[in-house]
Amino acid sequence: MPEYKLIYFDAMGRAELTRWIFKLADIPYTDERIPAEEWPERKKSTPGGTLPVLLVDEQVLRQSMAIARYVAREAGLVPQDNLESALCDALVETVMELQQQMIKIMRSPGDDEEKKTKLQQEFIPNQVEQFFTCLRERLHDREWYCGDQVTWADLAIGRVFCTLVSTQEPLFDKYPDIRSYVEKICALPGIQDWIQTRPETSF
Repeated sequence: MPEYKLIYFDAMGRAELTRWIFKLADIPYTDERIPAEEWPERKKSTPGGTLPVLLVDEQVLRQSMAIARYVAREAGLVPQDNLESALCDALVETVMELQQQMIKIMRSPGDDEEKKTKLQQEFIPNQVEQFFTCLRERLHDREWYCGDQVTWADLAIGRVFCTLVSTQEPLFDKYPDIRSYVEKICALPGIQDWIQTRPETSF
């Protein structure tokens, strides 16, 4: 097996899905976290000047989704069927877009109360609930999103929505089946331990 080193900031961000995949598959890797104050200097020697970066032995792999997809394939978390694989890809991209929209709101100008209002009155009803409705239709007779085994698509959903389960209870009261699904993902071997022991970061 290759030696893996995942390089990112001391944050969940764009590297967290890959960490979840490593943990579920019990694949050893080095989780190198660059403190914010060291980044300007490290940026000069970082391929492409962006993070995350995955070193596979000495081979450099960039771009968060390419990294996550590669590790998912190595872990056996991508369906063999090409259409099912594409459905997983589409779901992951959708979930990551929702995550970026949420982060954009949280980093926007204004106080915390204004951001909370925008999340609850605009983002959740117009974006998240629409997504949950489609997800519910897909999951109504399925245990996992694609096929009969967990895939990286399920991990992407758990990674983005695990925090909302505890912070947006009224939302999940409307979607108890989605709550159960997210909680099931977060309780998977390796994932539950990681959530409980990972470094505490702001995002």
